[in-house]
Amino acid sequence: MLIFRKKRWLELVNNQNKTPLFDAIKEYHKKQVIPFDVPGHKHGKGIPELAEFVGNKVLEIDVNSMKPLDNIGSPCGVIKEAEELMADAYCSDHAFFLVNGTSSGVQAMIMSVCNPGEKIIMPRNAHKSAINGLILSGAVPVYIQPETNDRLGIAMGVSVESVEKAIAKNPDVKAVFLINPTYYGATTDLREIIKMAHKHGMAVIVDEAHGAHLGFHEELPPGAMELGADMAAVSLHKTGGSLTQSSVLLLNEGFVDRNHVRTILNLTQTTSASYLLMASLDIARKMLITRGNEVFSEILRLTRMAREEINKIDGLYAFGKELVGVEGVFDFDETKLGINVSGLGITGFRAYDILRDEYNIQVELGDVFNILAIVSVGDDKSSIRALIDALRDMSQKYKGGEMKFANVNLENPEVIVSPRDAFYASKKLIKLEDAEGEISGESIMAYPPGIPIVTPGERISEEMINYIRYIKTQHSMLTDTEDPHVDYIKVLGI
Repeated sequence: MLIFRKKRWLELVNNQNKTPLFDAIKEYHKKQVIPFDVPGHKHGKGIPELAEFVGNKVLEIDVNSMKPLDNIGSPCGVIKEAEELMADAYCSDHAFFLVNGTSSGVQAMIMSVCNPGEKIIMPRNAHKSAINGLILSGAVPVYIQPETNDRLGIAMGVSVESVEKAIAKNPDVKAVFLINPTYYGATTDLREIIKMAHKHGMAVIVDEAHGAHLGFHEELPPGAMELGADMAAVSLHKTGGSLTQSSVLLLNEGFVDRNHVRTILNLTQTTSASYLLMASLDIARKMLITRGNEVFSEILRLTRMAREEINKIDGLYAFGKELVGVEGVFDFDETKLGINVSGLGITGFRAYDILRDEYNIQVELGDVFNILAIVSVGDDKSSIRALIDALRDMSQKYKGGEMKFANVNLENPEVIVSPRDAFYASKKLIKLEDAEGEISGESIMAYPPGIPIVTPGERISEEMINYIRYIKTQHSMLTDTEDPHVDYIKVLGI
């Protein structure tokens, strides 16, 4: 595998120095075109307060599609060339730029491989975008349970055996949906699952929202497309350096037709794509393929140093590569700096708030036991040192507190009707405390990470209700219910 990667880089590196879309935007800017098209701010002149804050040049390149800049819906010029370079960088046959985030890519993947009523195997810890993809496509989920780490209280990857059992029980499944890596960095044995699924005529689609950097350093896990997946939705904005909301959808030919994918994307993606977002994809791709080994060598050095120092702090445990081989962890992405804080006697929710409010540090998320810091291309020694120092001080201040324990019941829920049927069914609003045994008509999830506690069509259990109550006491952000306070929930019935 390493020989293959090195060969790939040697073959591509010269070509990958190009940024065709970014170059076209700079050429447009240089010409000082007089705009009588949209957007209406006309190079920032119509919104001077924003122009003063972000700079004129940013707004001068916030433009609409035109012949020299191509069109995202049917690219034939510089966007097409930039997408081809992206596909090469990720060892895939095709790439599609996304400006609606990876959520739109996840939904497009599911809609591309499943018709209404067809089954798809999916881990229960999938992101909300996958559940929304089920609603849009009409696909029926066959949930599989990810392996869990009881010490950390978090879900890891799915086992090959669990996928194999699901296929055996559901030979009519059309596709398998996987996550690479999980929020906390665990990866599944994708290669074996892909081989197994393809043997049964099933497509494999991968949520790679947190894996844009995978495959760009020898000591990182490989990316899904490199391992033979049929499609992957990748958030370059999360770990690859592009602007928020910019992502790509990758495709390998065989099980899925690229023209069908483009049609699906054009159903939901804007016709007014941001050239700021797309240009950032072009530039981030260039950096990853030409400098990724150098950049992530430093990032890995910093995260390893951080783990070593954090693990010397009383009450903290920064987990990493030692989890490889434990159930559900085939490999591990070390750029995910997960820190178990239960030894301090406080929850991860509390630690998340403390770091932000007292130390001016924003980590990605907190859960019952852990916090997660994502370390990526923009981090350096000073930011890592600030985090370590804050954790050391926090340990001295908060060690010995009283932690209230609660955890979500990760057993697969009872799916009564498909998410789509539940979404469109007649519903009634009842108190959450009275909802046990009812069929949910909406989703409830803590965000981040955006993994559902309950989704439309599932029977609501006592464990779900208790966990939602607990999350509310921790002031975590609960989303997707019509009632913003989540005192009430919509269930099926009239």
